[in-house]
Amino acid sequence: MASLLNPFRSTYRYLQRQAHENPVIFYSCIIGGIGPVLAVAVPPIRKHFGYVEPPPIPLGYPVPNRQRTPVQGYEDE
Repeated sequence: MASLLNPFRSTYRYLQRQAHENPVIFYSCIIGGIGPVLAVAVPPIRKHFGYVEPPPIPLGYPVPNRQRTPVQGYEDE
C-alpha cells in the first residue's frame, strides 16, 4: 500500500519545498490554476443568488426622423 502512495508523498514534499524556497512562483501557479476553475464555477453561483445581467449597451445613437437645419453662427457661413 505504501508503494501506491509514494508518488503522491514525493509530489507533496516537492510542492512544500517549492512553496518554501520559491513562494512567488509557487503561489502564482496556484492562483493561475484556480482561474479557469472560477471561470466555470462563478456564473452558475451568481445566477443561483439572483444576479440579473444588465441590458446591453446601445451601440448607436437614435437619429430623429426629420429634416436637418443647417447650423448658423460662430463662423459657419
